[in-house]
Amino acid sequence: MATVLPPGPALGTEAVAGDRTPPPAAAERMAGAPRRRTGHRLLVVLFLAPTVGGIALFTLVPIVASVLLAFFRWDVISAPEFVGLANFADIGRDPTVRVAFVNTIAFVVVAVVLQLGVAMALAVLVQSRMPGWLRAFFRSALFFPLILSAASVSLVMAYLFNGDFGLVNQVLTAVSLPAVPWLTTPAGAAVVVVLVYVWQNFGFSFLLFVGGLASVPRDVYEAATVDGVKGWPLFRHITLPLLSPTVLVASVMAVISALQIFDQPYVLTRGGPGDSTRTAVMVIFESAFQQLQFGRASAVGVVLTLLILAVTALQFRLSRRFVFYS
Repeated sequence: MATVLPPGPALGTEAVAGDRTPPPAAAERMAGAPRRRTGHRLLVVLFLAPTVGGIALFTLVPIVASVLLAFFRWDVISAPEFVGLANFADIGRDPTVRVAFVNTIAFVVVAVVLQLGVAMALAVLVQSRMPGWLRAFFRSALFFPLILSAASVSLVMAYLFNGDFGLVNQVLTAVSLPAVPWLTTPAGAAVVVVLVYVWQNFGFSFLLFVGGLASVPRDVYEAATVDGVKGWPLFRHITLPLLSPTVLVASVMAVISALQIFDQPYVLTRGGPGDSTRTAVMVIFESAFQQLQFGRASAVGVVLTLLILAVTALQFRLSRRFVFYS
């Protein structure tokens, strides 16, 4: 039985059935696609080049140079002399460096605890029931010290805590309390450095906690209130666990910043009395720019960097126990 074919184009006059050859316009577009992709890649490279070049030139190169310089003895005047691990051995035997690192670690423990505690308390207070304009005012006012220059703030605080004519001692005398030698005794100088640092830097942690508290679902608090939970139990068992990721971020950044403290002790006390407020970064500054021992300064910087990395890794390790992600 003969099969009747449906009407269609005759062979030789139209495209053969099954021919997938694209039309001329589509072929031109496909041929130009590789050129467009190349142009896009070139455009991306051009946009990224300034940023990548700046990071490489001003971050990566100095880091590599500092690590390499730690194995040399160099005073800028003479040629660098390779000494291997001698710089690290020297700073290990130097009591000034040991005291500086002990001071730095002790400062970090006290300052970070105070900074996070004050910031969290003020964030909870500001996020409590109050008019919106008053909440905005407190947010701006409490963040304001952070934008000030640390050197200028320290100069002002040096006058305020001056033992002879400082405003702080004048107020103490006015209320029949004895004047305190703030900057001339080891304990007083350490207290002033911690207070000035915390006052200027708690604003960043405060903003982090305000953002974290704002993200806590309101229905959780409403359910807890219905169950009769309020006050400290509400903060301990609901607010703090839900805020734990923010606490981790704030604590990591606060510790990294505190380990690098320099401006406040340098301006307020120059590391004194004695070595009571000398910090690791002050040793780096003094070794490099006062004693011209750049290899020694680089070695101290490498040790400080390793300490920062170790403390940060420990924080993230411990965070597995107290950080709860909803």
